[in-house]
Amino acid sequence: MLRDIIFSAMVLFMVPACYRKPFIGLVMFSWLAYMRPQDLTWGFAREQRWSYLIAVTTFLGFVKSRPTEWFLRDWRNYVMLLMIAVVGISGAASKYASAITFNHFMEFAKILIIAMFTTVVVRKREQLRILLWIIALSLGFYGVKSGIWGIMTLGRVAIIRGPGGMMLDNNALALALAMAVPILVHLGLTERHRLVKYAFLVSVPLCAFTVMLTHSRGGFLSLSCGLAVLVWHSRNRVAVISAAMLLAVAAFILAPSEYKDRISTIADYETEGSAQGRIRSWGIGYRMAMANPVLGVGIEQYVYHYNDYATEPGHGVIVAHNSFIQIWAESGTISLILYLALLASCFLMIWQVRARARHHFYTSWILNYCTMFEGCMVAFTVGGMFLNKAHFDLFYHMVAIILVFGRMAFAEMEDPVKYPLRDGNRGQISFSQARLFGGKQISKSREFRDPQPAFGGRRTTQTLTTGTLKKRQS
Repeated sequence: MLRDIIFSAMVLFMVPACYRKPFIGLVMFSWLAYMRPQDLTWGFAREQRWSYLIAVTTFLGFVKSRPTEWFLRDWRNYVMLLMIAVVGISGAASKYASAITFNHFMEFAKILIIAMFTTVVVRKREQLRILLWIIALSLGFYGVKSGIWGIMTLGRVAIIRGPGGMMLDNNALALALAMAVPILVHLGLTERHRLVKYAFLVSVPLCAFTVMLTHSRGGFLSLSCGLAVLVWHSRNRVAVISAAMLLAVAAFILAPSEYKDRISTIADYETEGSAQGRIRSWGIGYRMAMANPVLGVGIEQYVYHYNDYATEPGHGVIVAHNSFIQIWAESGTISLILYLALLASCFLMIWQVRARARHHFYTSWILNYCTMFEGCMVAFTVGGMFLNKAHFDLFYHMVAIILVFGRMAFAEMEDPVKYPLRDGNRGQISFSQARLFGGKQISKSREFRDPQPAFGGRRTTQTLTTGTLKKRQS
C-alpha cells in the first residue's frame, strides 16, 4: 500500500507541470508507457489509468498555449493520420466488430497521436536527448533487473511474460530491449559523467542477457542485427569486429544448453515444429489478405478468421508471427503500403542526414545519432519479420523521433559558421612552434587542424617544419 501511495503522489504532483509544459507531459507519458511503474505496485494504483490522466492534462495545457500547429507538417504525419482512418474503417467493417475491436482501435490511435504530438513538442537537441534518456532508462530498468536475476540463477530460468503494456509477452520484451540496446550504447559512449557513463555501458550486457532469458529467437536475431550495425559503424571496425566475435564465442560457450538448443532450431526450420507453425501462419495470413485486399479482416481479428483460411485444420490457432503480414491481413493493402512507407522513411532520413553530415565539420553528434537510430530500426525490422508487432508503440514513436532528429540536424547544418564544409577544406591554419621531447622549441611551424573528428574518424594534425613534414594522430 505504501508503494501505491508514493507512486500516486508522484504522478499527481507532476500533473500541474504537465499542464504548464507539454514536453514534461510527453516525458511523463513515455515513462508510464515504457517503464509501466504502475505495474510495480500491488494495490489501488495498479488499476488506475494514469497514462490517460497525463495525456488529457498535457493536451489541455497544449491547447491553452494556442499552438500555431498541432503536429509537424510533414508527409509522415499525414501518413499516420491516414493510417488511423483506414484502420478505423477496417475495424468498423469487420465481421466480428465489437467493443473490444473499438478498444484495440483506440489504443492504436493513441499510439499514433502521441507520435505526432512528439513532432511538435520536441524542438531542441536537449529535449531530444532527455526523451531518449527516458526511453532507454525505462526499458533498461527491466533489462538490468531481469539480467541480475538471471545471473543469480545462472541462467537456468526463462522469462515467459513481460511487464505489461506493449511488452506483455516474452517476445515483445525481447524486441523492446533489442531496440533499447543501441540507445544505451550511444548514451554510454557520449555521456561525460563517468559514473553515468559506466552505468549505461554496464546495462548493455545485462539487457542482452535478458533477451537471452526470454528464449525469443526473433529477439535474438533483432539484437544481433542491431549490434552488427553499431559494430559496422564503429571507429576501429577491425578491432571491434574481432572483439565482438570473441565475445559472441564466449557468450555461446557460457550460455545454458537449453538456450543453445532453442537458438539452433533457427537452422532447422524445415523440421522444427514452431518454425513450421510460423510458416503455416504466414501462408494463412497471405490468403486472408488476398481475400480481403482493401480493408482486411479488422484490427486484432486475425485469430478469429484463422480457421477460415487454414488448408490443414487441426494444428491450432496462432498469431501471424510477422508484423507485415499481420497489418496486411488485418487492415488491408493500403495500410501495409502506409506502414512500409513509414519504415522506409526512417532509413531514408538516417541515410540522408549521414550523407550530409559527412561533408561538414563538428557533426560527430549527428553521425552518432544516425548510427544509434539505424541500429534501432534494423532491430525492429528484423524482429518484425518473426514477431507479431504491427502495432508496437516504440516503432511509431521512433518514426516521430527520427523525423524530429532529421529536421533538427538539417536545420543545424545550414549554419556555415557552426558547421563549416569539409569539401575542399583541409582545416583551419594556425601557427605554433614545434617542440622536441622535453618541450624544447625548434622552429616556427604551421599546423593544419581538423577541428573535431566525425564518427568513425580521427582528428589529424599536420605540422610543417623547415624541410620536413610530420603527421601525427591525436
